[in-house]
Amino acid sequence: MPGRPFVAAISAGTALALALTGCGSGPAKVTPPVPASASAARACSALAAALPAVLDGHRARSTKPDSELTAAWADPAIVLRCGVATPPELRPTSELYTINEVDWLPVDTDRGWRFTTVGLVANVEVTVPNRYEPAVNPLVDLATPITKTVPKLKSAS
Repeated sequence: MPGRPFVAAISAGTALALALTGCGSGPAKVTPPVPASASAARACSALAAALPAVLDGHRARSTKPDSELTAAWADPAIVLRCGVATPPELRPTSELYTINEVDWLPVDTDRGWRFTTVGLVANVEVTVPNRYEPAVNPLVDLATPITKTVPKLKSAS
């Protein structure tokens, strides 16, 4: 099934098999952002349909509340939120990581890393707990879905 897996959309037998394989301990609690524009919301919707079922070797899990603006993998959860505000840490002199044509602002937090895309119609935020190293690995798996679904901002000419 293409797109982000959704437990309610699969058969009961498959849900039981997933539960037995330990794909997470229930839904990850994630606050959905409010996209800044209609174009950002459309991009986030397209991204939700293109997200991988497995991210850096970790299976997807549901989020609570369920939203196409959020996704999670692993336990503790690697969390994606699409349509977030521009991070306050972003400055003209900020060092960015470019991973497969996607620019990310890295922010070291107490619990791990928060990466936010820069220069796209919708900002995509990915939080990676300290448990997962190197923390940038999930960004590699997300690069293709992001480049295919979230357009770059048009530069002023």
